Amino acid sequence: MIELEKLDKIKRRFEEVESLMADPEVATDPSRMQELGQEHSRLEEVVEAIDRYESLLQERDDLEGLVQTESGEMEAMAKAELEDLEERMPAVEEDLKKKLIPKDPEDEKNAIVEIRAGAGGDEAALFAGDLFELYTKFAKRHGWKYEMMDVSPGTQGGFREVIFGVKGEDVFGTFKYEAGVHRVQRVPETESSGRIHTSAATVAVLPEAEEVDVEVNQSDLKVETFKATGPGGQSVNTTDSAVRIKHIPTGVEVSCQDEKSQHKNRAKAMRVLRSRLYEKKLQERREERDEARRSMVGSGDRSAKIRTYNFPQDRVTDHRLEGDQKNHSLQTIMDGTLDPIIDALRAEENAERLANL
Repeated sequence: MIELEKLDKIKRRFEEVESLMADPEVATDPSRMQELGQEHSRLEEVVEAIDRYESLLQERDDLEGLVQTESGEMEAMAKAELEDLEERMPAVEEDLKKKLIPKDPEDEKNAIVEIRAGAGGDEAALFAGDLFELYTKFAKRHGWKYEMMDVSPGTQGGFREVIFGVKGEDVFGTFKYEAGVHRVQRVPETESSGRIHTSAATVAVLPEAEEVDVEVNQSDLKVETFKATGPGGQSVNTTDSAVRIKHIPTGVEVSCQDEKSQHKNRAKAMRVLRSRLYEKKLQERREERDEARRSMVGSGDRSAKIRTYNFPQDRVTDHRLEGDQKNHSLQTIMDGTLDPIIDALRAEENAERLANL
């Protein structure tokens, strides 16, 4: 049974948000209006579910009253309707419980994904490249668009570091489950003796911030340009097209050299910087996300893993899951079919939240 007092509290908050959005003073604050608009959208769906649930409760009370006070045909009709209602009630209650699960507003945002080679040298860089391919295939399967933000190639292929943005519906809410240390076990291309190596790569996933989410003063920035390195053609490597931006108050520093245009590189670097500052802001504002980014990537050590990709056994094991949901076909996962793992992790998280309602 859901606590009616809790439902009343939600409905009162919905009315309060509507009142605030109608306030002329609040209307002049774009950031506040966006925040309230998002909350209103989330609460509206919940309130509709509450109304359906409370309507059934009232109908049940009325039918129970008829059963007690009427007789004959009226009593039989009331009993039949009550039985029908009792059959429908669990589904309505379950739907309401799911909608009561608090949604993270960041889930709807686009994402910036950062993959870095961890322990394992050249093989770790190759694995970082494999993860990048996995995620781009995954994005394509969902109809999401991705774009490169910054690349630091590995000496034997792959990446020492690669940063890219992903745009689409519920991108961060999906990609966030990929944050952590990924471990690979296989015979590297660089290994002549056929010995299996264990390497690692770290993945960090940030919600991409809008300008209204975080204010960046130009006077707080130190901007440098330099010659791009790696592939890209003569014009890229001989002109100061690459951009490095440091946010002086926080020490956060980003660089971008993927584009031939200095202007485009600066725009991309600002997107990454804004998102990192936004993540920092979220960490400070909400205790449960304190130091979230550092916990995502850990130290890059092989032991601090969320998932293992075992090539000899053609198996991917997600260490956050149990039973049949834990192991998956490696080839299927590497082809970008991550949904079974993501869905299982999301279901587990929702079940945990439901249990606390």
